Amino acid sequence: MNKVAAAEAVRVIKSGDRVFVHSVAAAPQQLIKAMTARASELRDVEIVHLHTEGEAPYVAPEFAESFHTNVMFIGANVRSAIYTGEADYIPVFLSEVPALFRKKILPLNVAMIQVSPPDRHGFCSLGVSVDVSRAAVHEAEYVIAQINPNMPRTHGDGLIHINQINYAVEVDDPLPEAPDRVMSEIELAIGRNCANLVDNGATLQMGIGAIPDAVLVALKDHQDLGVHTEMFSDGIIELIESGVINGAKKKVHPDKVVGTFVLGKRRLYDYIDDNPFFVMLDAAYVNDTSVIRRNPKVTAINSAIEVDLTGQVCADSIGTRLFSGVGGQMDFIRGASLSEGGKPVIALPSVTGRGESRIVISLKEGAGVVTTRAHVHYVVTEYGIAELYGRNLRQRAKAMIAIAHPDHREGLEREAYTRFKTLRD
Repeated sequence: MNKVAAAEAVRVIKSGDRVFVHSVAAAPQQLIKAMTARASELRDVEIVHLHTEGEAPYVAPEFAESFHTNVMFIGANVRSAIYTGEADYIPVFLSEVPALFRKKILPLNVAMIQVSPPDRHGFCSLGVSVDVSRAAVHEAEYVIAQINPNMPRTHGDGLIHINQINYAVEVDDPLPEAPDRVMSEIELAIGRNCANLVDNGATLQMGIGAIPDAVLVALKDHQDLGVHTEMFSDGIIELIESGVINGAKKKVHPDKVVGTFVLGKRRLYDYIDDNPFFVMLDAAYVNDTSVIRRNPKVTAINSAIEVDLTGQVCADSIGTRLFSGVGGQMDFIRGASLSEGGKPVIALPSVTGRGESRIVISLKEGAGVVTTRAHVHYVVTEYGIAELYGRNLRQRAKAMIAIAHPDHREGLEREAYTRFKTLRD
């Protein structure tokens, strides 16, 4: 491992290369800035990554000849570039992203990562993001790393020996933290409704945000819950400390919390640091349906932008306007449905911030169907739970209208009658 300045480390990048950027809170900002500073020297460098926190200066229009970005999940820092054509989106299940690197569908020249300092054996840790980054490190021709004492050392698949790092840059930068959120009464109501679907002894998958946090708040009286999820945040700490989450009933990695990446406050990063209760593993494994289904009562709670009356779920776009990505929703929705006692759940507020119904007669033109109507079992809003599994389209429409906002139910009923002729039980 050669310890160098960031400007020297990124000199390994050459025109025409494909460069991977470490995910979410692990995005190595000093390397990103140093690479972008070389824009005048570089042409046609392809940048690939999942959602990243922090800045993404390489998507600026003035760097279009130097860099082109292909993302597999759209974060806020690249969203406008997607709209204007400076960046592109690759739709793919999170479980299959590592295979894009391993099968050389997207061969990598360089991986830019951020790791914890080496231990006495010379091993650093990918810390808060193992996800698809482990595969990128193993497959890239060159690995350049920020070594940061603020990166927690996590157990699992994320260990990388210093001999695997070609160039290292020592930094002391704080990791990005999740923003403060105040849960609304609507979100708390959705959380309570979702919690009613969670059995004692269930294995949980849920994301980051107000609704997942509201679900966790509503689980304080549950027992023997486990966690096997692609991501988690601060909300699980209280349930772990109170004994609600203990992993005792899990079949795969019992007595452990399994994840692929985390985004939270500094408290969470310190909590997972060298904590053997947490195991951070490769997304190809964590999100593998055949692994997920082996745990009991897998309850997968995922969000949506809109859901139609038949159960089609749009979670990645607003009409043709791309917003996020496929991610791991389908991995876990399918895994939960195959788990013994499992429950796949889609949770969303009944209306947008502008009062438009998110329960719709049909998805907007161009909207992406992330989860099909055949995969959906439960849809939850603040007004209740629609159980769709085993129901025909007319029955589904009636159940969905019942959990729509009262202001929109009459209109939805009229449209449903036009489409289905009747709404019988």
